[in-house]
Amino acid sequence: MLHLKWKEAPTIRTVKCVHTNAAKYLVSNVLTVGKEYEVKNETEEFLFVVDNTGNVGGYYKDYFE
Repeated sequence: MLHLKWKEAPTIRTVKCVHTNAAKYLVSNVLTVGKEYEVKNETEEFLFVVDNTGNVGGYYKDYFE
């Protein structure tokens, strides 16, 4: 289960959150507009970042620049 080690994994890059206007889910509780986040893993559709809770969460790429 590789996802259990993502928090300690080296950071791939950092990204800045540009909006939290989610159509289906509430992400404003865990992401802040203008804040930079460490990317721990990436897929075609999602970025896995260390969010405001201190845990790794998967979010759509359109929230970031």
